[in-house]
Amino acid sequence: MTKSHHYRARMEWVGNRGEGTSDYRAYDRDHVVTFPGKTPLIGSSDPEFRGNPARYNPEELLVAILSSCHMLWYLHLCADAGIVVEQYTDDAEGVMESGPDGSGRFTRVTLHPKVTISRGSPTHATELHERAHRMCYIANSVNFLVGHEPSTTMVDSSHLTTPPDRR
Repeated sequence: MTKSHHYRARMEWVGNRGEGTSDYRAYDRDHVVTFPGKTPLIGSSDPEFRGNPARYNPEELLVAILSSCHMLWYLHLCADAGIVVEQYTDDAEGVMESGPDGSGRFTRVTLHPKVTISRGSPTHATELHERAHRMCYIANSVNFLVGHEPSTTMVDSSHLTTPPDRR
């Protein structure tokens, strides 16, 4: 049985300098995205497209969303497999090409997860990235290549501090 999930976001353009869109250069690309019960996200376009460099742009958010989805699935799969992840970082990068008419599309996003584990097989931990990729809702929804180049490091668990017992 298929289960549907629904998500809501409200987009508000806040870049009207008083002239609206009377000219391509007459307005800012600034906008605010709000989600029910959450902190607003301030956005703009990429600075190359007259955007505010201090705000998030849709292109970098797409890369971050793919990285986040992969990481969350990966952590879930590691927990199920008895692999203890101590650290996870990803320096993800995306490539977008724009056409002569100004249109564009992403051609690929590459994730570079660096994982440190204290228990479990480093080989199995690395293999779980492929399953996380297959499970990621966002990666399954885009029409460009999402690759991953993971690295896994094992730490000596005797150097880790154990949190106090929380009875």
